[in-house]
Amino acid sequence: MRSSLSHRLIAVALFSGFLGVLTGAVWWWGYGAALDQLARRGRSDLALAADRLTSELQSFRELAALVSDHPVVGVALAGWDAKSTLAQIADKTGALDVTVSNTEGDVLASARGIAAPQVDRYGFKRAMSGALGVDHYFSEPFGRRVFTFTSPVFSTEGPVVGAVTVTVDVEAIEASWRGDRPAVLFTDELDVVFVSNRSELVFRSRSNDISAAADSDDYRADDIAPFFDYDSRMRGPHDIWAIDGGRYLPNEALHLTLSMPTVGLMGEALLDVAPARQIAGLQAAVAAALSLAFGALLFLATERRRTLARANQLLEARVKRRTSELEAVAVNLRREVAERTAAEARLKKAQDDLVQAGKLSALGQMSAGISHELNQPLMAIRSFAENAEAFLERGNPERAAENLNRISELVRRMGRIIRNLRAFSRQESEPLTNVEVGAAIEAAMEMAATKARQEGAVLHWKKTDAPIWVRAGEVRLQQVVLNLISNAIDAMEGQDDKAVHIDVMVGDRVTVSVRDAGPGIAEPEKIFDPFYSTKQVGAAEGMGLGLSISYGLVQSFGGAIRGRNHPEGGAIFTVELDATKGRDAA
Repeated sequence: MRSSLSHRLIAVALFSGFLGVLTGAVWWWGYGAALDQLARRGRSDLALAADRLTSELQSFRELAALVSDHPVVGVALAGWDAKSTLAQIADKTGALDVTVSNTEGDVLASARGIAAPQVDRYGFKRAMSGALGVDHYFSEPFGRRVFTFTSPVFSTEGPVVGAVTVTVDVEAIEASWRGDRPAVLFTDELDVVFVSNRSELVFRSRSNDISAAADSDDYRADDIAPFFDYDSRMRGPHDIWAIDGGRYLPNEALHLTLSMPTVGLMGEALLDVAPARQIAGLQAAVAAALSLAFGALLFLATERRRTLARANQLLEARVKRRTSELEAVAVNLRREVAERTAAEARLKKAQDDLVQAGKLSALGQMSAGISHELNQPLMAIRSFAENAEAFLERGNPERAAENLNRISELVRRMGRIIRNLRAFSRQESEPLTNVEVGAAIEAAMEMAATKARQEGAVLHWKKTDAPIWVRAGEVRLQQVVLNLISNAIDAMEGQDDKAVHIDVMVGDRVTVSVRDAGPGIAEPEKIFDPFYSTKQVGAAEGMGLGLSISYGLVQSFGGAIRGRNHPEGGAIFTVELDATKGRDAA
């Protein structure tokens, strides 16, 4: 007895250790995969933010070059008043100021009447050498952060005789995207945050010695502050910051950088890694739950064998009590039969619910496209109705009748879409009937049409002249065909030419084939296994149950479904069904 108990304790200890290692490994792997996906999305967001900043500054850069050729610049260099013209240019373009300076850096004309010499600025020095200069700093006269673009003014003989400076208000640029996610900041060569969609980050320096920035001509000493406390650690290729930056910055963030040499800044982004941790936690929890379930089943099976062995020993030792013990076993067996019957009924209901969930999941993925398909006719109906009313008021009933006919056609179109969706989403519990294959394919293609247009895929199918009838469930067959078409479109993601070919062949049985032009199937023997998927972890396309559900549905029809790689490339799935001779009698 003690030996058996010690064996059990050892087994439990070993299983607990294995479970801990497995859960930790799944979490570690899931967290890394989630960080990879977060980094890809974050780099895209940072690139968009950088492009947004540079594109807005580019217009002012071009403005400086254009104004340098304007006649008003010659007027200003000649000593005449050009303020009104420069003010009009500034007002129309949104510039903070437009100034004209001589080669000594003295401001000869200003749109705002503010004379801020540029002689010590890098941008002005560049302009004096004949190039377009750019600067960023805190402007004392305007009391705000500015970008300046300085363009040289050439004389007719060739030498530089002056410069045009366009001053841009940084806060005006920030106003349209302040508070957006993720947190984005742009730092200069002094490691000072000059532009950001988080105002609390502006003028903060990550440099160990902030005195260099405070002593520079670009900033006021009182404005420069040290950066928030943060700890940086590497998680594979990813830089993770633990930062104490207040409520508007994530406590733990993925740090990304992007060089922006055209404006002399470095773009940075801080992305909250909490969602990645949640995804990894959910994956680890699922792995732990499955392992616990398997361990519990294995333990129960072992205990059952041990119990049966002891029962056999007791039966052999107690012959006189055989009858009563057999009766007790019979009672237990009847109870187990009843439990198994109930379990089978629950399993059948769960399978039906899974099929329905698959249909609703497909409808959910198509919801945006369906809304678009319904919204277009509704907007057209409104337009035609208003036009018809106008024609009637003008005494033109013929044109009004044409608009009403168009409204009728649009209503029929919407009715057909809604009828297909209602039929597809209902819980089909009727027995197998005779189903026309062409009608089922057309309904599935109509529901997949929006997704095909969004992905740039073309659906090829030629309906046969004579109807072809098979033994199946109408809605369930539509679900199988829709799932195969949707998977075919997903398989061609990232390709230029996307084509799905649907064919129906009649022989001993009716064969429906769906072929794509994608990369093919890596593991054909696993495609119908539950939870098997070729899509990336964390993608929103599903959990790998679509083909498993389709396999069960086709089996319930008495048919067969197969998937393989086509010799000419891509994958082809075939569904074989029993042929019938027409619609069931009413």
